[in-house]
Amino acid sequence: MNDHVSGKSIVITGAGGGFGELVARKAAARGARVTLGDVNIDGAEAAAAQIREAGGEALARQVDVTDLDAAKALVADAVSAFGQVDVMINNAGLMPLAFFSDHEAAHLAWHRAIDVNIKGVLNGMIAAHDPMMERGSGQIVNVSSIYGNFPVVGAAVYGATKAAVNFLSESFRVETRGKIKVSVVKPTGVPGTGLTGSVINRAAGVGIVGQNAGELAGMLLAIEEGKGEHLMDPDGISYARLSPDYIAEAILHVIDQPLGVSIGDITVRAAGDQFIL
Repeated sequence: MNDHVSGKSIVITGAGGGFGELVARKAAARGARVTLGDVNIDGAEAAAAQIREAGGEALARQVDVTDLDAAKALVADAVSAFGQVDVMINNAGLMPLAFFSDHEAAHLAWHRAIDVNIKGVLNGMIAAHDPMMERGSGQIVNVSSIYGNFPVVGAAVYGATKAAVNFLSESFRVETRGKIKVSVVKPTGVPGTGLTGSVINRAAGVGIVGQNAGELAGMLLAIEEGKGEHLMDPDGISYARLSPDYIAEAILHVIDQPLGVSIGDITVRAAGDQFIL
């Protein structure tokens, strides 16, 4: 099978650390030319420097995705450096899980999540639209979540932002068909992506596990006591704590397709996870 990642110019938001950085590293290792955008320019520059030291091609730029002009400048810099933008990965996001009763503590974080998760994705799509349409080809990859599949307690605002990402993505696909491919990647609950740092109330995570909350508590206890090796083994059917690597590989998978083949959406789960969405 041909390699459809090598040589592509890929822009990634939220790439200054965590999951975005992981995707950037994996794409660069496959021969892609990556532009790392992040509000944390120090993190983006450090990651880009390490990619270059490993022999890859990488550019770092500071960007607040809620600013359309900044998003356009990010894409323009990628075009200037690498001649074009083949893929725009809108990854930057926040996960302020909280109950409505937490509104005093969560209100500002909810509004910030709306700005980043919805407006930020919209800005990234707008920024990439004209260059891709002028070339006659391109791909948008929007990182959504299983939380966008159905409303549950504890995730009203976060889930609504991810449902909006799904809606925007499909609308964009319909308008740009034959020119721009659109893929939506929906991670499950994946430790290690960096999102948990924006959670307001950890108890609000109950909505994603529902009736499996007791089983999840038992799993966490088993891991803490050193008895959960089978839960951490991806070669076993009980594997329950998905590594971010598998979601990053899913992103590369939707990119690594012939020009005329588009994967609309993809969800990768641990076979033994407790998530009900």
